[in-house]
Amino acid sequence: MRQLALRFLSHGRLERGQHATARTRQHLVLPSPAQRGRLTETALENPSTRYSAYLRLCDVLRDAVTEKRSILVGFDFPFGFSRGLAQRLGLAGPPWRAVWDEIAGLLSDDEENRSNRFVVAAELNHRISGMAFPFWGCPPKHAGLCLAATHHRQHETGGLAERRLVEGRVRGPQPGWKLLGTGSVGSQALTGIPIVRRLRDDPALAGHAKVWPFETGLRPVAECDDRALVVLAEIYPSLVANQPHEGEVKDSAQVRAIGLHFAGLDERGALAETLAGDPGLTPEERDVVATEEGWVLGVTALPARPQSPSGRRAKPIRVPTTAIHASHGVR
Repeated sequence: MRQLALRFLSHGRLERGQHATARTRQHLVLPSPAQRGRLTETALENPSTRYSAYLRLCDVLRDAVTEKRSILVGFDFPFGFSRGLAQRLGLAGPPWRAVWDEIAGLLSDDEENRSNRFVVAAELNHRISGMAFPFWGCPPKHAGLCLAATHHRQHETGGLAERRLVEGRVRGPQPGWKLLGTGSVGSQALTGIPIVRRLRDDPALAGHAKVWPFETGLRPVAECDDRALVVLAEIYPSLVANQPHEGEVKDSAQVRAIGLHFAGLDERGALAETLAGDPGLTPEERDVVATEEGWVLGVTALPARPQSPSGRRAKPIRVPTTAIHASHGVR
């Protein structure tokens, strides 16, 4: 397997017209080339908008493809939703891609971070249930018949699970249906998925970029398409312990730590196995993960448990001392 350079993008939600500041979670840390098998962090960039971060990533990934370097890009938001969403929306084709295309077709997200994500959520709810289910969480001005500011408590009767399979195996990640509030990731998913889609479909990257696990399957990267030089994956930085440097923003430390962790796995030749996901998944579950729900890279061999809002905490992992990464987002 080629040595993977790791750059991480945590694509959060900037509010209308909001730009990045020193205290926001919008960081892009670029590496120097690997030297003697070790990866070193060399630069911290702070793109002011989602769009500028996207353009910077395009440059980085196109350069990697031109130089024939393998690269893993991690995004800190869900790549999928609970099984059944595509069917409820009446979409055809591979479920994950059908949902991605539908979201991208509905979302407006301009160069100044102005998006209509709450309108999109309300429209999807209208088509799914005719009421404020399954997406929830919004400012009062966006609340209405098909989108509520508070939880609807309808998952048991509504036919769509609150949590994905992976969220039943690790404590912490919030459901993708939650758009606003502490720990919410739904807005990140609605604005971030179209950006990952654009990267995957970029003419300069097409044929090289693969979305894990939807296009690679749950298997070691060495067994995947040799042209998959760019692997786009979902991550969860809180899987590993972190210690912020003096004056460092917490979110930057989290992404730095997860980058160190995966870089360390790569140096030891152990990264490929993490792409196989949890070996405890049943064949049916693996199919759901690989075609619709997605998975969080690094969640492997954890004991399964019944899905519930609370779950077993993942053990903090002590990480090596060198890595490269990037993050983008805002709380």
